[in-house]
Order: sequence, then C-alpha cells, then structure tokens
Amino acid sequence: MTILRKFTIPAISALLLTAADQASKSWAVRTLPLFEPRELLAGFLGVVHVRNTGVAFSLLSNLDPGWVHPLLILATLLAMAAVVAYIWHLPGKGVAPFGLGLILGGAIGNLIDRWRLGYVVDFIDLYWRTHHWPTFNVADIGITVGVALLVTDMLFWTKEHVDAPRPAAGRKP
Repeated sequence: MTILRKFTIPAISALLLTAADQASKSWAVRTLPLFEPRELLAGFLGVVHVRNTGVAFSLLSNLDPGWVHPLLILATLLAMAAVVAYIWHLPGKGVAPFGLGLILGGAIGNLIDRWRLGYVVDFIDLYWRTHHWPTFNVADIGITVGVALLVTDMLFWTKEHVDAPRPAAGRKP
C-alpha cells in the first residue's frame, strides 16, 4: 500500500471533521450569547456557548493560563504526531484509519481554537433533568467516536482479517 493511499482516509476524515467543527463553533459564537443556555430537547439536549481554558471536562481550567496554555498546545501537537506515526505503521485496513482521522481532526479543531483564542469553544449541553455532562463540541465528538472505532478495530480486526485474500467478484469463498 502506498503512503499516499494509506493517508487518504485519515486525511479526508480529519479535514471534514475539522471543517464541521470550525463551522459549528463559528455558528455558536455568532448565535449564542455567552453562558446563556437554550433548550433544544426538553430534559436532554441544549446549547450554551462556553469557553474552556482547560482540557476535557474543563480539567486544568483553574490553573495559571500562562503555563497551562503553552503546555496544552505542546501536548496536542505531540498527540497529533503520535496519531500520524500510528497511521504510518498501521496496515490501513479496518476502521482504524477512519478513527485515527477523526481523532486527528478533533485535535486540529480544538488546537485551532486554543491557538487563536486561548480557549476552546464548547456549546453542546447533554443532560438528564439536573445532571449535566460537561459541555463539549463537534471536535470532542470526533475524538470520542475515533477512539471507539480504534477500540472496535483492536477487538474485532485480527491479523487474519487484514491479511486474508478477498474472493474474486461473483465467486463464493
């Protein structure tokens, strides 16, 4: 498998997710007043524009941004390099390339915010009655789905699946 072909699915999925993430965040910033929740599905889903200076679930957001901000940018760049290295060494079959592309796209989407704004725009609010999940964004969804696809790939795609010859069209194995 050529290098170009190996990176095609991850690159396309990363670009599409990054574009969707940035477009949705742009909509949230233009449309939603800061910290004013709007209910979409009563008792379950809403939107609220918040600024996350930390990482997932707003961890580290109470620490000094003078050192946390550069540390988070560096950590994101290192994680992105690890994903690219994983793509390089992966056979390029199964759902892993798509999952890695989603992880990469989510990291890029949040990195763009952190680099430009100093925080990440979050706006999706899932909750049940009074119990709220931490607010998140499209990039976070991509990262979560990407990790789930990687786990699925690790559990169900064995070496035999990857290396098995495919039957010719029209013939039964």
